[in-house]
Amino acid sequence: MVINEASRTPPPPAPAAPRGSVLPGRRALLTLGLGAAASLTLRPRTVAAPAANPGILHLPPAPPLASTADDRDISEWRQFRDRFVTRDGRVIDSGNGGVSHSEGQGFAMLLAEWCADRAAFERILGWTRDNLARPRDTLFAWSWRPHQAVAVPDNNNATDGDIAIAWALQRAAARWSVPAWEDMAAAITQDIVKLCTRDIAGRTVLLPGAYGFTRPNACVVNPSYYNLPAIRSLAALVPGTELRRVEADGRHILAAGRFGTWRLPPDWLHIDATTGRMTPANGWPPRFSWDAIRVPLYLAWAGLHEAESLRAAAAFWEHARPETLPAWADLQTGALSPYPGHEGVRAVAALTLASRGAGAGILRPSFPAVATAPDYYAGALIMLARMASMEAGRGAAAGWVPAEGAA
Repeated sequence: MVINEASRTPPPPAPAAPRGSVLPGRRALLTLGLGAAASLTLRPRTVAAPAANPGILHLPPAPPLASTADDRDISEWRQFRDRFVTRDGRVIDSGNGGVSHSEGQGFAMLLAEWCADRAAFERILGWTRDNLARPRDTLFAWSWRPHQAVAVPDNNNATDGDIAIAWALQRAAARWSVPAWEDMAAAITQDIVKLCTRDIAGRTVLLPGAYGFTRPNACVVNPSYYNLPAIRSLAALVPGTELRRVEADGRHILAAGRFGTWRLPPDWLHIDATTGRMTPANGWPPRFSWDAIRVPLYLAWAGLHEAESLRAAAAFWEHARPETLPAWADLQTGALSPYPGHEGVRAVAALTLASRGAGAGILRPSFPAVATAPDYYAGALIMLARMASMEAGRGAAAGWVPAEGAA
């Protein structure tokens, strides 16, 4: 989930500010009328309940591998944790007025598990359950606002946050032998399938939230929500093939839904329900920007080093003002941001360039230090790029979970 980015970069001259700001945000689709007609034609998926133990399909566990986090990774994680995670486990989006959201909670849980920091993992999980849990399912409200009378004014979920939380729980269950966490991961995953997937033009698509992103003849998706290594891993926890279809069809969407001079994916994508035609979604600038930057990150992490979107992003960062790395590209006009991307952009660009055509593994690039990140999101991208660089093309992309490590 990506929200206001007003303080994450210098203010651009265009009326649309970076990563959210005064634009219609991801929730603005509700007021644009996309959600109002959703129930007319596109209904929640019916998912068969498993025979036992809610939401869980117990499979023989994959042999655990040693943690891939090295001493520098663990040191960088501690920098991130101490700067952006409170003592009670709330992850603070410092670039967005100090709000918290399921994205940040899920990212921090993944990083804590990777660096074998169980104490931090449990604190973050505890705050997430206490403050973002929804009453009628196992998904999480997308945003928590500390300075409002009602801290959770919108109970809709953000599917990318739910996926990150579920994957972190799945991995932590294997690392620390806590079956209840695997049960939680499976229940979350089953609700993602039930509430946040739809069959559109012959493909199973992942919706950004349980409501607000469908209309009678179309839907809006966020390509960066296709966290492919997580989706691939979580598919083992639920019955049926829906999540495997989400992964396979997501790879098609990421390959086909590209536009402009650089053939890049947009932050938000409109899919016609009849023809399957894809166009940049109305309501946001048609940009490869703060959301879409995670597309090559997840493709590299999944070991898909020949994927079209990864190669296109690598070519963009290699040739489009490489000395500054633009924060965004307009996919209609070809315009580039007049200011550079922050250290998080540099980290993902470094990973992408190292991953392109790398085959089974990559030569790990040099990443910016978390201490140089201007805010939470930049720090999170740095840490996720570090994690992806160690797991890319290895068992994590197929669902393995690291074994106990030292933190």
